Amino acid sequence: MAGSALQALRTEPAFHHFTFIERSAERCKALSELVSRFPQIEDRVSVVKGDANVEIQRLCKEFRPGERAVVFLDPFGMNVEWATIEALARTHVVDLWLLFPLGIGVNRLLARSGKIPPGWRRRLDLLLGTKDWEQAFYRAQAESGLFEDEERLVKAKIEVISEYFLNRLRSVFIAVSPHPRTLMNSANCPLYLLCFAASNKNGANLALKIANDLLLRMD
Repeated sequence: MAGSALQALRTEPAFHHFTFIERSAERCKALSELVSRFPQIEDRVSVVKGDANVEIQRLCKEFRPGERAVVFLDPFGMNVEWATIEALARTHVVDLWLLFPLGIGVNRLLARSGKIPPGWRRRLDLLLGTKDWEQAFYRAQAESGLFEDEERLVKAKIEVISEYFLNRLRSVFIAVSPHPRTLMNSANCPLYLLCFAASNKNGANLALKIANDLLLRMD
């Protein structure tokens, strides 16, 4: 399947400018080679080697009122930070498509015992932008023991994690699609949650209508 960069470059009518951000030097080279296949728009494309969190937050400061942008965040694991998502929302010009690491990241880090290593806990804090996820993802459940009632932690289901993150998006964006798609692997296990959010007040209704139509048509 054509990757997101190729899909963007093929779009007609073309975007006024394209920015591709990639940490890997090898992948930056591959992106530059891909761009060279589109000489008619090559001068409109920037390939930036760097941390997407840093580069996107920098770009957000350069947007001007009246401009519009589409951002597609396809993170490696859980590398996108909530600060980056907030920065995109504050622009009021961005429509965001985000692959949220639902099963491939968050669910894996939520140990059934509730005993989460400090490094994992910090990664969840950075991704979700808050520390209250623990109360949302775990609940105490009483069970009858041999001599007295015992209490154990019950981990939230995937659907709860999904709705929690959608509510986090709703807290900063003008509009968020209520129809995210859970992307599965060949074993039917959830990997990512494809989400859409709009930050422009004037264009949010139309953007949401288009996004909902696309999401609902996905197989």
